[in-house]
Amino acid sequence: MSEDRRKVLVVEDDARIFKFLRLSLEANGYIVFGARLGEEGLDLCQSQRPDLVILDLGLPDIDGRQFIVRLREWSRVPIIVLSVRALEEEKIEALDAGANDYMTKPFGIGELMARTRVLIRGSEGAQPGPSVFESNGLRIDRLKREVSVDAKSIHLSKKEYELLRLLVEYPGQVLTHEHIAQRLWERKRSVETQHLRVLVRQLRQKLGDEPTDPRFIVTVQGVGYRLALSESS
Repeated sequence: MSEDRRKVLVVEDDARIFKFLRLSLEANGYIVFGARLGEEGLDLCQSQRPDLVILDLGLPDIDGRQFIVRLREWSRVPIIVLSVRALEEEKIEALDAGANDYMTKPFGIGELMARTRVLIRGSEGAQPGPSVFESNGLRIDRLKREVSVDAKSIHLSKKEYELLRLLVEYPGQVLTHEHIAQRLWERKRSVETQHLRVLVRQLRQKLGDEPTDPRFIVTVQGVGYRLALSESS
């Protein structure tokens, strides 16, 4: 067998569909890994570094859209959603979350193989981003969603973590109040920034960050915030 065979991860809890996909993919020369649960699939994305993910949205533990959002925090691996959900809004939500393609069940295996080839070709040469970010003593494991400062574990609320992850997604870049509000609360227009200021203050307190001498979160007056980076980052 060639050593450069592409790897495909199938995240699907229906054993019959998984078996059909595995046999079809292997017949086309792919190495196939399988996961029944979303959390297991995220772990396999980290350990196996697949070239493509085929994802069912209706997983037993987490919703498929949540899987996409979490994977996109650190990886750009192509994702094909394969789901019985046929409503247009379901497709839009999955694609907006970061999926590359969407097919509804029942599906044609020939078409799926063709879309698989297109996405893998388009992603050749792309390197997956690291799941762990480290700078200035701040460490974020984006796969496990664990945060620590100077090796001390920090517990963040969901929104606090999302804000920190967003700043890490654009290290050193200024993110406007409007951009952050849209990403965190899906608001499409300019909004009152008081709620965001409260969230930033809460996050700073937990990180032990001083607003007047910021180690992590820098305020750009009247504009937004950016993540301070160490020279080695």
